[in-house]
Amino acid sequence: MTHRLTSRDIIALGFMTFALFVGAGNIIFPPMVGLQAGEHVWWASFGFLITAVGLPVMTVVALARVGGGVDSLSSPIGRRAGILLATVCYLAVGPLFATPRTATVSFEVGIAPLTGSGAMPLLIYSLIYFALVIVVSLYPGKLLDTVGHFLAPLKILALIVLAVAAIIWPAGGISTATEAYQNAPFSNGFVNGYLTMDTLGAMVFGIVIVNAARSRGVTEAKLLTRYTIWAGLIAGIGLTLLYLALFRLGSDSMALVDQSANGAAILHAYVQHTFGGFGSFLLAILIFLACLVTAVGLTCACAEFFAQYLPFSYRTLVFILGLFSMVISNLGLSHLIQISIPVLTLIYPPCIVLVVLSFTRSLWHSSTRVIAPAMLVSLVFGIMDGLKASTLAWQPEWVAHLPLADQGLAWLLPTVAVLVICAIWDRVAGRPTTSAVQ
Repeated sequence: MTHRLTSRDIIALGFMTFALFVGAGNIIFPPMVGLQAGEHVWWASFGFLITAVGLPVMTVVALARVGGGVDSLSSPIGRRAGILLATVCYLAVGPLFATPRTATVSFEVGIAPLTGSGAMPLLIYSLIYFALVIVVSLYPGKLLDTVGHFLAPLKILALIVLAVAAIIWPAGGISTATEAYQNAPFSNGFVNGYLTMDTLGAMVFGIVIVNAARSRGVTEAKLLTRYTIWAGLIAGIGLTLLYLALFRLGSDSMALVDQSANGAAILHAYVQHTFGGFGSFLLAILIFLACLVTAVGLTCACAEFFAQYLPFSYRTLVFILGLFSMVISNLGLSHLIQISIPVLTLIYPPCIVLVVLSFTRSLWHSSTRVIAPAMLVSLVFGIMDGLKASTLAWQPEWVAHLPLADQGLAWLLPTVAVLVICAIWDRVAGRPTTSAVQ
């Protein structure tokens, strides 16, 4: 007989999911949007919340409905293409970008002000940081205890202090929106939500959430789906409240920093202004906890995924991924962000299409006919948007004339057009005569 989670465990599972999502980027990017959006902050925040909260929660729910694995979610595009997509997602939010970024951001916020930002302090810090990540990640069955019951509450408490302070003690008057946000606040907020990597992270964390429930003896598929959905909803509510507070913090910080300041500088200036000398210590602890929990979740998820396809055990892969992430982190934050922006711009469109259309699979005679072409078109235009966002800064001239192209959304209308055409084709063609993955 399958076990059931207690109310305390369900809440802990939700806290763990929230804590896994909230990394350094989730704390740094919203204040930047708030500061730059100014009087249009709530339109910008609406766009941001769609890609940074709505889509991740939808992804968690979609994964729960298919059993928790991105391989099942991507079945309409075929096994090989699905594995390729999953591999790219796991690498992007794992050892190539997100996991190393957790170390570099926590170093620059908490350690660099004391030691300087030289190569040797970063190397020493990254060795200690990833040693902790590896130790916790070696025991995935205890994540609900180590993260859900211990690390997550500490992290959430620190976030609550920061969020309440931002609402009660604003630093000054609201800023004036930059030109980009004056012209298109919603779409700029939408695209900036990519930088949190939460939709990609949800694809990675889905199986971690399911396995955490399984570690409590839950085996029934319906219960696993229900608990995963509850965890996603709890995390979504927490993310929304956190982001709204951080948007407010940023929009009211015009008197403290220049409008071109990054999120770390905005937060540092605010906590110094509000909490004095204690502020820097509070911010360092907050960012460290946020980064450590996220790094553990990413490492566990990546090790479990690659253990299915590589001749290495889970524990061996934890060491390999941890050491590789440590090496990459020593490239420095600026290099990581510079490389990650065009890659995320490329990856996000097909992932958004896959997640959204996964809820429509029962409507089609063959979901492959509809989902695969729409994803392919979104990928092609995502590549063009990615090239534009890269150091090449190149894009075909005809693409630049498409609606929303100047806002990084050139892929949207072509994808919708192809989706409509393929939906009509699916209705005309009827059900396939040979067996196919639906």
